[in-house]
Amino acid sequence: MNADLRTRLGSLELPNPVVTAAGCAGSGRELAQFFDVAEIGAITTKSLMLEPRAGRPAPRMAETPSGMLSTIGLQGPGVDVFLERDLPWLLSRGGRAIVSIAGSGVGEFGELARRVSDAEGVDAVEVNLSCPDPTDPAGRHFADDAAQAAAVVQTVRSHARSDLPVLAKIAVDVPDVLKLAEACVGARADGLTMINTLRGMSVDTRTLRPAVTGGMGGLSGPAIRPLAVGCVYRVHEAFPDVPIIGVGGVRTGSDVLEFMAAGASAVAVGTVNFADPSACTRVLREFTETLETLGVSRASDLVGAAHRSGL
Repeated sequence: MNADLRTRLGSLELPNPVVTAAGCAGSGRELAQFFDVAEIGAITTKSLMLEPRAGRPAPRMAETPSGMLSTIGLQGPGVDVFLERDLPWLLSRGGRAIVSIAGSGVGEFGELARRVSDAEGVDAVEVNLSCPDPTDPAGRHFADDAAQAAAVVQTVRSHARSDLPVLAKIAVDVPDVLKLAEACVGARADGLTMINTLRGMSVDTRTLRPAVTGGMGGLSGPAIRPLAVGCVYRVHEAFPDVPIIGVGGVRTGSDVLEFMAAGASAVAVGTVNFADPSACTRVLREFTETLETLGVSRASDLVGAAHRSGL
């Protein structure tokens, strides 16, 4: 039996549900030497900003017993270089592009959305709400305030092409994740990506100093998977018609199955790429084999299975 792996994120149909997580695959070029980027559902790009950014000084990454802390600081070449160099390369390889954007203010998000959606070949825009809000005295992220997150999403939606799906990426370490999700959906997000990294810290016991620059970093990897699955489950229960990309600690095909049963329509592979750069195709192969073992003919039938009676 050859299972039908197709899945939908609003108006966007993907050939299979395995995508990369933003920040863990660049724009696909880094992983292309290990597998054909056209084989997976899509490449979610590293978050773009309008201008080039050097990011934070080292050390910017630290291994933890169950994942990784990172504080990269949105390093990147800026949107112009992406549109002129990186996007054409990805499209030439047959890859599909979910473009992550990160603004230093609401207006910058709108300009990024306009610039990105004017480019041919972009399949969706993912809005990184875990950016510091420059108008907040405490330096909170947009995701920490549901009203501010909604303002960002609404601005992106109004500046993007009407046929281009807008996905709001939300975190779980916020005052109320359901309120945040509701605000993003109310602002006309076509779907949600969850979860982003969780803020945490590690101390280098040799120096007795924080292990990463700035002290706090974003925790990713297996440690956050149960939180991510629980977040997907709760949000799908509240908004069953809203497509979700599940993210957090995915390492195997079984992890994809778990996220989809909780309510995700697609699943992103992130931190594991640093240790196993061919992980995306391995995970896809394992997921396909699991479907065949279970006798599931359509991957989309799994979405929300954990919510249905009798299971």
